[in-house]
Amino acid sequence: MPSLKPVVCASLLALTLAACSTAPAAPSLDPVPPPAPRPDAKTQLEYSDPPPIRSGRY
Repeated sequence: MPSLKPVVCASLLALTLAACSTAPAAPSLDPVPPPAPRPDAKTQLEYSDPPPIRSGRY
């Protein structure tokens, strides 16, 4: 049955393409940063005001 091999190959190719096309979309970036954490009671007692917010990522 020489005609069976092309059908099987075409079916495998179709299944492979279908499996790759259902990948989930990448999550979009949130343009609003999360709110700054509130200082705890000890920090408020030590500094009397919240400490200044550090700029930068680190």
